[in-house]
Amino acid sequence: MAARRALLRAAGQAAGGRRGAAGAAPGPGPAPGASPGTAPGPGPAPGASPGAGACPGSAAGRSRLYEHAREGLSARPQLDVTALSERDVERRRGPLGGAALREIVSGGNLGGGCPPWQHPELASLRERGRSLRGQLRVLEAEESELEQRFYLGALQLPNRTHPAVPVGDQSQAQLLEVVGEKPVFSFKPKGHLELGEGLDIIRVPPVPHLSHTCPTPAPLSHVSGHRSYYLCGAGALLQHALVTFTLQKLLSKGFLPMMVPDLLRGAVFEGCGLQPSAAPSQVYSIDPARFEDLCLAGSSEVGIAGYFMDHAVQLQDLPVRVVCSSTCYRAETDTGREPWGLYRVHQFTKVEMFGVTAAERGTESEELLDEFLGLQKEIFSELGLHYRVLDMPTEELGLPAYRKFDIEAWMPGRGKFGEISSASNCTDYQSRRLNIMYSGEGGRLSHAHTVNGTACAVPRMLIALLECNQLPDGRVRVPPVLQPLVGREVLARPPAPLLSYIGPNQPGGGPPKMGRGL
Repeated sequence: MAARRALLRAAGQAAGGRRGAAGAAPGPGPAPGASPGTAPGPGPAPGASPGAGACPGSAAGRSRLYEHAREGLSARPQLDVTALSERDVERRRGPLGGAALREIVSGGNLGGGCPPWQHPELASLRERGRSLRGQLRVLEAEESELEQRFYLGALQLPNRTHPAVPVGDQSQAQLLEVVGEKPVFSFKPKGHLELGEGLDIIRVPPVPHLSHTCPTPAPLSHVSGHRSYYLCGAGALLQHALVTFTLQKLLSKGFLPMMVPDLLRGAVFEGCGLQPSAAPSQVYSIDPARFEDLCLAGSSEVGIAGYFMDHAVQLQDLPVRVVCSSTCYRAETDTGREPWGLYRVHQFTKVEMFGVTAAERGTESEELLDEFLGLQKEIFSELGLHYRVLDMPTEELGLPAYRKFDIEAWMPGRGKFGEISSASNCTDYQSRRLNIMYSGEGGRLSHAHTVNGTACAVPRMLIALLECNQLPDGRVRVPPVLQPLVGREVLARPPAPLLSYIGPNQPGGGPPKMGRGL
């Protein structure tokens, strides 16, 4: 055990669990220095599986990150089991621990001044040695099982929380700022689906209450299932314009552009604080019968973090700011509370900001979080959105976040604000799991801090832009900053349909009749 001394540090030294954190099993008590608003939980959070952190299709209690480190693919964190459960360790220690038995087996001295093979007690000593080796094998197996069990428990511990974070559920979110004016209409505003289908730029599976307004039947449920969508014509141009505008903005601020894999190994997800095998999980997993350890990323944050995994960055190069546009995949569960449309979908495009910074002064990651929040506000203000900024409470932080700011935009069709972005300071929570380091003064290696933030989640931006810029006749104004990229000032329904559909779901249509010989 003496050689294994750090998994609480590898777990972000986060014994102070946040009650209600998604998928988190709260820790045994507050860690030294944890904020007073951190409430330890009595046990696993509802919905957390015993094997949380394992990759789908694996045995319960399996951790890809643990196996990654154990096989020497990453620096192996040391496990301070005594700090996690001193009583349990003492109970399991028994009359002779593994270290004591190893010392006896390897350091035995027959003595007596005669050659070992002539010693009168040689036979009994050999028998004793065989017995000790048998006991040692049993103890080593127990030690390995104990280490893995506590490793899995430590992986489920959340990060510490900032002292200023509100305590409680979503209702305790603190309003920090309101920007812009709520749009006023002289008519009843439409929702984004009715607008998009009227402009022939959005197709989704049939929506019962819009069936009479849909100009062309959209039988997508047999193509990609519910919570999917097509963007056509100007709708596709609007997505490209949003992504291009956001990328150009961040590149002008010195961000490093990056493209990352969508398929990543379970160890990277676990290192980021996600749990692919939790029940339920928002992570899509590839069939383990074909690919045992691959999952689809729900954000480019995972891929970017994986890029820095097991690497060190020079202090003078920090902070590193990365921007990435990627396709995101999330197994959203249908609670029945969200309306149909683009608000909660299984696949979407998102531009993400990710930062790696030092921790020399202890405030660098907080400063980078404020910088990311300022960039988000700049982007949304230039798009003309009415939005508010929230400091999210403890139960809304998730496992890795030390502090999180959400931005919600006004969506007239929903009649309320809806989340369009978040920005989180994860301090050293992810870097300790993923072994992301930086080289400081004199070559000293320290764990970096990581920060992430949404720059543009396309579907929700489309909702806010379409609904806030609609005209009485169903047309939609294009924000001035996007007009050069979209190529028009107003979105209007084309004079002729982009495509004419003839299929089994249209009146007079039907499956093609098969002639003879076919």
